[in-house]
Amino acid sequence: MTHDQNFKNLILDYPGESIALFAAVEARAIDAEARVTPVRQEQLQERLGERFRELDVPLLVEWPDGRREAMLFVIEEETEPARFSIHRLAHYCLDLSELLETQRVVPVVVFLHAGDFPEQLTLGGDTAAYLDFRFLAYPLRRIPAREHFQSGNLVARLNLPNMAYAPEEKLEVYARAVRGLADLEPDPERQLKYLDFIDIYAALDENERIVYRQRYPEEVAEMTRFAERFLEKGREEGLEQGLERGVKRGIRQGEAQMLLRQLSLRFGNLPQSARDQVESADADALLQWSERILTASTLDEVFR
Repeated sequence: MTHDQNFKNLILDYPGESIALFAAVEARAIDAEARVTPVRQEQLQERLGERFRELDVPLLVEWPDGRREAMLFVIEEETEPARFSIHRLAHYCLDLSELLETQRVVPVVVFLHAGDFPEQLTLGGDTAAYLDFRFLAYPLRRIPAREHFQSGNLVARLNLPNMAYAPEEKLEVYARAVRGLADLEPDPERQLKYLDFIDIYAALDENERIVYRQRYPEEVAEMTRFAERFLEKGREEGLEQGLERGVKRGIRQGEAQMLLRQLSLRFGNLPQSARDQVESADADALLQWSERILTASTLDEVFR
């Protein structure tokens, strides 16, 4: 999955939190009565035709009581600042403004990697400027991670590994992101989904994972527990569906993959022999091993 798709999923799953973090100056005017909905790309493509330039999903903020005019947030992730085209973004915003018949459009660009980028596009002649286009920039690598360690915004906590921090802070940054996920996201499926997001951008090596497990046992145990809750939920739902559809084999494979994920979180990279053992085990063995993870201190103890 690309960085663009990772952030597109993040914005779709947490639209309000994304606006609050990436467009804070405009988000102050959005109250609890506002409704935030994504604008479907298929709809835009159909209506814009050849002019369609696909960027990340725009978010429409509306007030159901009509007391304020709707506002459109165009949040775009750009991995490499050198590849960013301010002309393309300006085109897209003008198209959306015309299509949705609104001038209340807020362009936002989230830059993943460090680098310089144009901040303004001005078109004009000798006597005047006739088009002045700017956008809100959120360069993640310039944002101090420590400022968001206690944030109640889940999007901020998930992006801690993408922010600025000293090398010696790396494990604390990872732990704060994981703790934010555990505290702020109650849904087990999304917990597992965004644990992967944190892992991708933290990119801990095996030695760092060993130190992390020693230094932050509470966070490791929390992640193991919610993975187990997800496993149990999936087992219950899968068994119910399996009785109707006869897909017990699929259930077991799902449990095996979940157990492999738990084992990796607890013990780091797994030898191929352990993977083979899990993938060939029956449902009872998988359940028994998953119950031992919290108390086992070594991989061998899980499989004893």
